[in-house]
Amino acid sequence: MNITITPHRVASMNQHHHISRYRTNAKTSPARGAVSPLARSIAGLTFAVFLVHHAAIGAQLPVNLGTAGDYAILAKSGISTVPPSAVTGDIGVSPIGSTAITGFSLIRDSTGNFSTSSQLTGKAYAADYASPTPANLTTAVSDMQTAYTDAAGRTLPDFTELGSGNIGGMTLAPGLYKWGTSVTIPTDVTLSGGPNAVWIFQIAGNVTIAGATKVVLIGGAQAQNIFWQVAGGVGVDLGTTSQFQGVILSQAGINLRTGASLHGRLLAQTAVTLDANAVTRPSYQPMPPSFGPLTRAHNGTVTLVITNTPGFELTLQHSANLTNWATLFTLTPDTSPFLTNDTTAYPDAVRFYRAFYP
Repeated sequence: MNITITPHRVASMNQHHHISRYRTNAKTSPARGAVSPLARSIAGLTFAVFLVHHAAIGAQLPVNLGTAGDYAILAKSGISTVPPSAVTGDIGVSPIGSTAITGFSLIRDSTGNFSTSSQLTGKAYAADYASPTPANLTTAVSDMQTAYTDAAGRTLPDFTELGSGNIGGMTLAPGLYKWGTSVTIPTDVTLSGGPNAVWIFQIAGNVTIAGATKVVLIGGAQAQNIFWQVAGGVGVDLGTTSQFQGVILSQAGINLRTGASLHGRLLAQTAVTLDANAVTRPSYQPMPPSFGPLTRAHNGTVTLVITNTPGFELTLQHSANLTNWATLFTLTPDTSPFLTNDTTAYPDAVRFYRAFYP
């Protein structure tokens, strides 16, 4: 079980589940000198929160890709391949049109919204296809650029200039890594962490992985939680038959040499070039819900702020003892953060909340 503690809240159970505690009515506390079983339980929980918080204070949240996460490959100026490549997931180009998708022998669908290809388990979209494709791609490209800015803007790195940019042979823990240079991977590099662990690599230069070299994941680490933010003018070069993992957010191009493979996403602000490659988009997992500050009005109403993944059904429950839970609602918010009020909280001395995707 992975546990992340942040001020005023406790996230536990699984990556789609979050618990928060709020003392709703101080007047119902036991008399001075008396300690109820519930109070002892709360005291123990509070103590546990205090202990774990310091260990988790540097944990990174995943970069929110928005609708850019719907694509295995998304580029602004083109996607080309030397057949045969095998792409699992959708591909898209915008603002450039479909003539910039080359080597796929695209077959336009009768709707005009997308194309298919024998090299593509998914669909190909371009800015000159029929509505609503152009608008959807404009949003996706905007989300890609927002995600790049988010990744580049994370502060307080856990590691700076590690290996002077050479990370071959290393085993890397989750965290925020920052380089003012390019990064090279001449030999296998291992990322070790659990299924909710996040790696963000901020790279001012380019990224190069040597031929027949691998990014290896152990301990349950997931490609969808690995983010390579690359600011260099050349971009990313994956060597012949190399095996790469994670989401590449490149300000320039991304080039895969013959036989290279990627489990992740290629999100380029210029072009993506393939040569008989395998690209597999990870199964999309929504960002787990989490609580912001909780406030209580004089009439006992508790206001909750929940950071969620828009478009996913969300259940909010409450409990006075962490054993018996009652559902406040199940709905599908279309915005994040989502603000809601609990007008039933006043009778409870302490009320716990949990939010999860059913």
